[in-house]
Amino acid sequence: MSISNLQASVILCAYTHARWNDLIAAVDSIRRQNTAAGEIIVVIDNNQDLYKMALAQFPDVRVLENRGLRGLSGARNTGAEYASCPVVAFMDEDAVAEPDWLTWLLFSYQEEQVIGVGGKVMPDWLGKQPAWFPEEFAWVVGCTYKGLPETVAPVRNMLGCNMSFRQEVFDRTGGFHNALGRLGDKRLISCEETEFCIRAIRRFPHSQFVHDPRARVNHKVPAERTSWQYYQRRCFAEGLSKARVAGFVGSGDGLSSEREYTLRTLPQGILRGVKNSLLEGNLTGLLQAGAIIAGLMITLLGYLSGRLAANPKPAEDSLMLPS
Repeated sequence: MSISNLQASVILCAYTHARWNDLIAAVDSIRRQNTAAGEIIVVIDNNQDLYKMALAQFPDVRVLENRGLRGLSGARNTGAEYASCPVVAFMDEDAVAEPDWLTWLLFSYQEEQVIGVGGKVMPDWLGKQPAWFPEEFAWVVGCTYKGLPETVAPVRNMLGCNMSFRQEVFDRTGGFHNALGRLGDKRLISCEETEFCIRAIRRFPHSQFVHDPRARVNHKVPAERTSWQYYQRRCFAEGLSKARVAGFVGSGDGLSSEREYTLRTLPQGILRGVKNSLLEGNLTGLLQAGAIIAGLMITLLGYLSGRLAANPKPAEDSLMLPS
């Protein structure tokens, strides 16, 4: 199927009035795509008032209530179940897509072996970006982190804020795992897309997922997510999430990308930070190097805690990190 006649159902999931204006901006950015979406689907997760508001606000959009378990995974599964286009694309409700986002997402589907395509998620800092915050940990705020490919390349999985799949992947693989995925602001457990992608590749062993950094969205980062406290909470939750993923799919696939990231990307970031501080005569690089080390240790602690909770025997595998 050529890109000229390939269409995508774009799914946005929302749960809170606090992001109402963000949701309106997200829907508008999909309406303005150079390659028109086949349909826009907004799924409201357990919020009747928000559901009624969305029905009134978006007459040209298919608005649904989450038919599955409460949480992001259930909402995404509901959207995928009702999607009618050959490609199902997901974007967070607090993100805004660049006008050519869908064009580039759909471009790689010209290759039959491609069953999913994701793109770049750029941070839109609503407050000041902390000087200590390292690019390698941009996944803490749901954005593309240093270590991902900078050109079009195969990847194990995509970032949830900016990803798409062929509809047949859901038909044969099932949906996102309900034990993973955000539950409002209370549960920071994530990695549902990681587990889903690993499971999908096992169903389609000669296929691949592709990262195309030309397919870009801008993801809002509120000021409360720039604190050191949030950084620690998110790192620990990522470790717990990776422990669950490893429990579901095994540590071989579940931690394959994380090992290279931990052994190559993070040491390079630490060395670069130290070097920059020495050359520039300030503490910024050292602060970022310290944040990398602390983030790794906290994530490792979360991972080990998760594995020990699931299995009283010490886990032989380690090394985790980003979604």
